[in-house]
Amino acid sequence: MVPDVSTGSRTRGLLSYLFGPGRRDEHADPHIVAAFAMPGLPNPGRSPLDQHHQLLDQLADYLDQPVRAREMRLGATVPQHVWHCPVRTAPGDRYLTDAEWAEVARRIVHATGIAPDGDDKGCRWIAVRHADDHIHIMATSVREDGRRPRNKRDGQRAQTECRKIEKELGLRQLNSGDHTAAPMPTSAEQAKAQRTGHQQTAKEWLQEQAQAVAAAVRDEQEYFSTLTALGIQVRYRIGPESGDVIGYSLARPGDVNAQGQPVYFGGSKLSPDLSINRLRERLAAQQPSTPARGTVEPDRWRQAETTLRETALFAYRDQHHPDVDAFDTVVQAQAAAFGELLHTAALAAPVHTRAELRAAATAFNRATRSKVRAEHQQAAALRTAAKQLLYTAGSGEDGATAAALLSTAVFVVIAIARWHQTRGHQQQAHAAQQSLVHLRTAYRQTAESVIADLTRRTPTPKTTDRLAAQVQAAVPDHAQRILADPSWPALATALAQAESSGQPPRRALTEAVQQRELTTADRPAEVLLWRLRNATADRIDKRTQAARAHTTSTTAKAAPTTPAVPTGPKAASDPTRRR
Repeated sequence: MVPDVSTGSRTRGLLSYLFGPGRRDEHADPHIVAAFAMPGLPNPGRSPLDQHHQLLDQLADYLDQPVRAREMRLGATVPQHVWHCPVRTAPGDRYLTDAEWAEVARRIVHATGIAPDGDDKGCRWIAVRHADDHIHIMATSVREDGRRPRNKRDGQRAQTECRKIEKELGLRQLNSGDHTAAPMPTSAEQAKAQRTGHQQTAKEWLQEQAQAVAAAVRDEQEYFSTLTALGIQVRYRIGPESGDVIGYSLARPGDVNAQGQPVYFGGSKLSPDLSINRLRERLAAQQPSTPARGTVEPDRWRQAETTLRETALFAYRDQHHPDVDAFDTVVQAQAAAFGELLHTAALAAPVHTRAELRAAATAFNRATRSKVRAEHQQAAALRTAAKQLLYTAGSGEDGATAAALLSTAVFVVIAIARWHQTRGHQQQAHAAQQSLVHLRTAYRQTAESVIADLTRRTPTPKTTDRLAAQVQAAVPDHAQRILADPSWPALATALAQAESSGQPPRRALTEAVQQRELTTADRPAEVLLWRLRNATADRIDKRTQAARAHTTSTTAKAAPTTPAVPTGPKAASDPTRRR
């Protein structure tokens, strides 16, 4: 059950909508199911057609009487005096009766402070039903005694009451929010998106685009120029004294109001971590590096996987950290940085996986506690690693290193979802689970061809049996699951490759297992496969780098010293100079 509190200033206008046919003739039998005083109340819904508009005027005047009295007493207009709260059941829920909806409405106005039970001086309100699955509660927010209601945090209070109602009426239990996720679009924004033929509201679309761009660019200027290149209109807020940009707003292409003007959303309104100050902090802490001349260009996908494993994963290993606040700060910061890694991976991954990765990144936007300010030096390292995927070589097009990164990313999302669940962040936990579905699909799309190729190159049965014995010796607790894993032949190939690079299989397995536990892994052989391949590739890179450095040093020592060629006036009389 979803309540959606908003305010306005036109009582008659909202009544016309509630008792009208709807924007697409979707309203059926509009009628009042509950009100502050039912007897004698004008009911335009079930009246003769020729009386409809007259009854709408009467009802509007009746609801507005306390508002007009306050305005006459104070000599000023009461701002935003129309309180509106649609309440909708979840898809798949049974349809409630009028009596049940009436009770829901009474509980909502009580919980929000609009009309507390037993308070005959509360605000005037009605609840209108014009569809099977929802009602609209409308009130004029001036009490009978002329005061404004005490309805602070009314949206949060309505949500809390709906969670209780769901349980009592046997409805679907929705996730409670803790008001740290990015704000959900309003019903008006959703209706506008439907009218204009868009699948997303303007706010949702802008937030998705801005988050993706922020994850990909290097500085503030590039951020705004990229948004402009996407057709997004940017409006800056300039400081009156400094002349510097102190804020900005974005407008979706073609999104205009009734006057034909672009509809702008401030960066912080899209998401708190998109405010100008938070954006500058993020960009300052992440700069991709350029390899020194003569060094080997590293595989940035493997480098990102290593950073993700070494920095982000440690925070999820110990859920009983003695300093809970410090632990939570690290997790929140790294979750935000991990979200940026998903966005950059979606841009640089093999083409056939990008759609699922974009969906995973978009879903994960709501899995971060964006209103919680949390920065950590290790989160900066993860953000820098994410940037490297875009601005250096190593595109991950071969699939192997990209699959390794996505394998680790799957574990990270599982860990983040569990962390949110234990902390009671229900909306973020649900968003992480949604992201996980897309991420697993992207991983499978990337990994299948690599695993199939390794399986085709499985060592001889004799070698495979010998490697299986090494698995049983090195990982006795998980050996049976590893050897029964469909990916065991591919792991045997990786073990043989590690052995040929000079790493004993038993030692390689021991080091791979120590990176993190295997108990929660659905396919332990597959998890070990990517760890082994990364470790083997790292050793080869180090040897290549050392060999190149040694060659450069030897060449420099062996090079003959060339005498300096004199210049200037004395050069002509130098007897050692060739003529």
